[in-house]
Amino acid sequence: MLKRDRSFRLHQSNHVTTSLFWHQWEFNLSESVTPKEGTRRDFIYYATGATGAVTGGAAVWALINQMNPSSDVQALSTIEVDIGGVEPGTQLVVKWLGKPVFIRRRTQEEIIKEREVEVDGLIDPLARNDNLDGEVEALDVNRTIDEAGEWLVMIGVCTHLGCVPLSDAGDFKGWFCPCHGSHYDLSGRIRRGPAPQNLEVPRVTLVDENTIRLG
Repeated sequence: MLKRDRSFRLHQSNHVTTSLFWHQWEFNLSESVTPKEGTRRDFIYYATGATGAVTGGAAVWALINQMNPSSDVQALSTIEVDIGGVEPGTQLVVKWLGKPVFIRRRTQEEIIKEREVEVDGLIDPLARNDNLDGEVEALDVNRTIDEAGEWLVMIGVCTHLGCVPLSDAGDFKGWFCPCHGSHYDLSGRIRRGPAPQNLEVPRVTLVDENTIRLG
């Protein structure tokens, strides 16, 4: 049975003022599924946001550290997430192994724009995709989980100091970390600011048109 744990209201200045409630949920793990069984009950919290709205959150590492999973949650190393209700231009955020995971369904316009970006102009030229072998270039096609480029799945933690970036924000209309000014594009690639690497693409599988598997 789900119960509300706590809410955090966050404010950031420096030309960006955001207000966000972090909704953390706890599960009665005695009722949850076994590892790798993977159902919608497996993930801890979710949030959605439409294009043009600021979703996600900016928080210092201390908040992320509070989200570190217990041994029971660590056992759920593989989960399945229902993405059937995610509309183009919106994202779903789930908590997996103590970290937020951004699941973005991109519009055709967003796909075209990101696929035109050349690697030569990137801060981090590597895809940072755990599903690919070796050091693969950070072309958009190497960042998404489907060939069409509609689905983008990333660990939602800034690679600078571990804050959680805001979505649909920043100079590239992707993700923006107001803590120190890191701008990511709609492929999750760092384009401006102190972050040294692109957002990580975790091990993920597109099971069917309505389901992804993390882990």
